[in-house]
Amino acid sequence: MRLGYVTSYEVFDTSSWQKDLFGIRGAGAFLARYLENQSIPIDYISPLQQNHNLVNRAKRKLYKKIFNKFYHCWAVPSITKDYALQVSQKLSNSQAQVLICPENAQPVAYLECKQPIVVWTDAPQTALIDWYPAFSNLCGETKRHIYEMEKAAFDRSKLVIFLSDWAAESAIKIYGIDPGKVRVIPWGANIECDRNTETINNLVESKNRAPCKLLFIGVDWFRKGGDIALEVAKQLNHRGLKTELFLLGCQPITDEPLPSFVKSLGFIDKSTKEGKKQVNNLFSESHFFIMPSKADCSPMVLCEANSFGLPCLTTNVGGIPSMISDGLNGKTFSVTASIFEYCDYIENLMNNYSEYKNLVHSSFNEYENRFNWSVVGNQAKELISDLL
Repeated sequence: MRLGYVTSYEVFDTSSWQKDLFGIRGAGAFLARYLENQSIPIDYISPLQQNHNLVNRAKRKLYKKIFNKFYHCWAVPSITKDYALQVSQKLSNSQAQVLICPENAQPVAYLECKQPIVVWTDAPQTALIDWYPAFSNLCGETKRHIYEMEKAAFDRSKLVIFLSDWAAESAIKIYGIDPGKVRVIPWGANIECDRNTETINNLVESKNRAPCKLLFIGVDWFRKGGDIALEVAKQLNHRGLKTELFLLGCQPITDEPLPSFVKSLGFIDKSTKEGKKQVNNLFSESHFFIMPSKADCSPMVLCEANSFGLPCLTTNVGGIPSMISDGLNGKTFSVTASIFEYCDYIENLMNNYSEYKNLVHSSFNEYENRFNWSVVGNQAKELISDLL
């Protein structure tokens, strides 16, 4: 089996990962490495150029200035059809038997080819409209373009893989996709992991029980629930449970100075040796990963946290319930949950440390059994092979 690997970005360009709010580019690289390690030959059909014209740029400015609406050029049919042309040209020199697009619908939406197409993505983009800030306040034209683009891609695909039950059910409902060609397989963690059960045991035994360390990672402060994480840390300290909160990936937005127990670290580049070590240390030394998202699909940082045995405290929105099971690798709270519910849960586990240790080990087991690329890649390899 020879794969054509279709992405708009350069797969192994780690510098471009930092521009990706959804973590898709990193996952694309980890998946490609796994498949190559399985001796599967890959032809990389990438990168693709997004060729904007003057009309699209003018419309974008016009919609914003006159209607205060967003017009996204990347969804315009002329752009996505040009993507298809670029892919076709690159395919002319390829012997690929199957095409896999581990990104979204754009690169293959209007592609005509003899090879079966596999789209593997976190969620249909239409499900994000008026839910994610980047997909809010769109003009009607852009909404129509996104719908038409995704429908064309899903209709052309022989196999459509989503990361969660929520995403799969949303796509089937919105587009009427044949459920027989839809599968759910989560992506693995975008992090190197040579840890095992003994490593995790050593990690949890080496942690000091005080202070309780919470780790928050997110680019979008409010969507990812950074404000809630901050209030949880404040309340825990108020209760007498000494707590530290480490913030990574964004600058906190608050009307008052940050308390001394909050460590705002900003952006850390994981592509550097120093940055990777610093992030790994934060995962290793923390007691909980906290990300009370108000809107999310399948945040891969949850998998990364579990790879260190770190239980995740998050919300039951979008695809997260397919990732985090209460009492197994963390807990999901309602979006409307009070700060006290988070604090009660954390306080109970810190006061019953043997239960906390059990949760650490079961969190790592979830990573090993569901979120590492060996498991994920084998599932995908079997499904893709069946297409031939």
